[in-house]
Amino acid sequence: MFLFDRLFKRFMQDGELVVVDPSGRERLYGRPNPDRPAVRIRLADNGTARAIALNPALGAGEAFMDGRLTLEQGDIFALLDLVTWNLRWQRDNPVRFALWRQAQVAAWWDGINFARRSRRNVAHHYDLDDRLYDLFLDPHRQYSCAYWAPGITTLEAAQELDLKPGLRVLDIGCGWGGLARYLHKVSGAQVTGVTLSEEQLKYARAEAARQGLTGVDYQLIDYRAVTGQYDRIVSVGMFEHVGLPHYRQFFDTVERLLAIDGVALLHTIARADGPGATDPWTAKYIFPGGYSPALSQIVPAIEKAWLWITDIEVLRLHYAWTLKAWYDRCAAKQAEIVGLYDGRFYRMWMFYLAAAHCAFANDGHMNVQVQMTKRRDTLPPSRDYMRDVERALPGGAP
Repeated sequence: MFLFDRLFKRFMQDGELVVVDPSGRERLYGRPNPDRPAVRIRLADNGTARAIALNPALGAGEAFMDGRLTLEQGDIFALLDLVTWNLRWQRDNPVRFALWRQAQVAAWWDGINFARRSRRNVAHHYDLDDRLYDLFLDPHRQYSCAYWAPGITTLEAAQELDLKPGLRVLDIGCGWGGLARYLHKVSGAQVTGVTLSEEQLKYARAEAARQGLTGVDYQLIDYRAVTGQYDRIVSVGMFEHVGLPHYRQFFDTVERLLAIDGVALLHTIARADGPGATDPWTAKYIFPGGYSPALSQIVPAIEKAWLWITDIEVLRLHYAWTLKAWYDRCAAKQAEIVGLYDGRFYRMWMFYLAAAHCAFANDGHMNVQVQMTKRRDTLPPSRDYMRDVERALPGGAP
């Protein structure tokens, strides 16, 4: 317990954490904070304490999954919120240090995603039992950051997307196809969605057929192998799987596929705190090959592809709220998720959602939307046109 005790005394300052060690002794870290309820955990053995001290993200995640770290007061959401609050990315945080930052070389190596490895990585997360995602996603299965505009209180309303009609569209990383179906229905556009997940492909095709949509085509293909020309290219929640060594290749592909007067939109998780690395637990159990970049890592690749950045929007807390909604839905469906898999999987999934929420609520994660064109005059010079487009869509802005 020596390393564990030393570590937690160092950074646990704000909020109260009670740890029951393997001998039954209670250890108190931090001080009470009325905004953050006290959390009490129990460690099964000294090996668990040592694993957490040596590699906090991996050690704590595996201990919780295996039942060697148990919660006696509060839940995993409260525990991770308390810990990450003390390590929050903020200038006036006196205890912030690079505890969870991994070596850059490890991040680079894990981000090498050639076609075969990309498909294997996608299958690891997205080819799970199809019923799992129905338990917590919205009816369109939008597995990305919702937009919580003023007055929005439900996940379904937040996930609606406003897009310009009448275009030939490519959706890179189309997921379960909800975005492609929406675009086709509001505009009549011919939409092509590409994915590397066989389970997502089956669902997307079946849902389009069920709705009688003939203008939507879904393909199982790597984005690098796509051919043709498109008026609009969108990619939502896929760029995190591209891999840092392949950013130039990604944007060169976008430039090649985009019509001369076309517009591309990238929506991705990003980092406000600069280049980093995916923590080892997430890389091992949730998103192998995944990485959330800083804008400083995205923009140079766009510049080298000769694309104009015509707009950037930063969504700071929207994904935190989205992940909390998913966490609450999964908590309410515990029995169903355990029935699909087992208790260990359920604990893994809840650790993932809680940790992801904390990355946005306390650490440096955010979402960005980057709009790109080939020509500087493709779009109007001011943002006013966006509101005009929204007003023209069914249920658009007043």
